[in-house]
Amino acid sequence: MNVLQMPRMIFSFSEGWDDLIRIHPPIARLFALVALPLSLLPPAMIYYAGGNYGDVFVPGITPEQWHVAAGIFFLAELLTVPIMAWLIHLVARVNNAATDYHACFTLAAIAPVPMWLSSLMLFVPNLSVGVVVGGLGLLCSVGLIYRGVYALFSMREDIKALQMATVIAGAGLLMWLILMQIVLIH
Repeated sequence: MNVLQMPRMIFSFSEGWDDLIRIHPPIARLFALVALPLSLLPPAMIYYAGGNYGDVFVPGITPEQWHVAAGIFFLAELLTVPIMAWLIHLVARVNNAATDYHACFTLAAIAPVPMWLSSLMLFVPNLSVGVVVGGLGLLCSVGLIYRGVYALFSMREDIKALQMATVIAGAGLLMWLILMQIVLIH
């Protein structure tokens, strides 16, 4: 998969997705080359921003607390990808979508990429910028989920693909909120 195709994958049912289906990378490779390195970005940015200007985001939290939160956040993120793959697989089964766990894991590893990349905004010590960039990352992830459901699960019914994508995006949003709580609690 070419990372440069990612923006096109948000808006297309075939560009990038066809290559991903053709290559059919193993789950271990997807985890090692996509999920693991990109899931390092948010904790690294939390560590950096929390240590340098954490009061901008949450007043009264020490840099040490931000650093602990970053470590816990990283571990939680690594667990989130296979959990989301499992949830996606359940949604696919309930909707009688002919798919396997591999396609579900592929979607679980690809969909959060915009969210992971949006964490780079933490270089800017401004909560408003963070909200806007995080919101755009979330919208792009939802686009990837919808297009991914359609392409990876060979869906041809727009309504069923939209229904599945909505449930998956909702579960992903819930996971993201749980991850945010992990950061804010510590």
